[in-house]
Amino acid sequence: MRLLKSSAGLLLGLLLSGSWLACAGRSPSPPPSDPKPMERPPYVIGVTDILQIVVWKNEELSARVPVRPDGKISLPLLDDVQAEGLTPVELKEVLTRELAEYVTAPDVGVIVLEMNSQFVSVVGEVGHNAQIPLTKDLRVLEAIAAVGGFNTFADTGDIRIVRRRADGGEAEFAFDYEAYIKGKAPGTNIVLQNGDTIIVHD
Repeated sequence: MRLLKSSAGLLLGLLLSGSWLACAGRSPSPPPSDPKPMERPPYVIGVTDILQIVVWKNEELSARVPVRPDGKISLPLLDDVQAEGLTPVELKEVLTRELAEYVTAPDVGVIVLEMNSQFVSVVGEVGHNAQIPLTKDLRVLEAIAAVGGFNTFADTGDIRIVRRRADGGEAEFAFDYEAYIKGKAPGTNIVLQNGDTIIVHD
């Protein structure tokens, strides 16, 4: 798994080289505010997530299942069921409706055991390029620390966070490590979102 993540991160670094170069001439946006608990979007199931499906009083129908590359899960009686793109509540509704053909008033629960499909990428002058799963709120400094911190050649005053927007474009935020630790750049150690890429220049 470590080798896979490291290789994936290195590949991402190469693929993002165009974005890396584009960052140099792009003006960063103001840092976004931290998300409020009630404003967080519901978790959306993705490929490689691990789910626990519980059917109350029907242990033989309950299962721990991975979300396959085709976005589906396999369950007794139902065979393949689309899971990718649904929230746990939406998948519960689908499974309840499908199982109702075989079980009287099924009581279904969907638990996301491993959130493997949401991650951020860190590339550039750091210990190693990698993808970090988003299993909790993660900030810029935490993500950089998770990949071994800065290397000798890192320009710690020119760190960029590239974020995909809903309209298909990109937003970019700046992070100056030295300024932040001196208290001169409050609010810039932002909470990261799924798909964010941190680029540490040399």
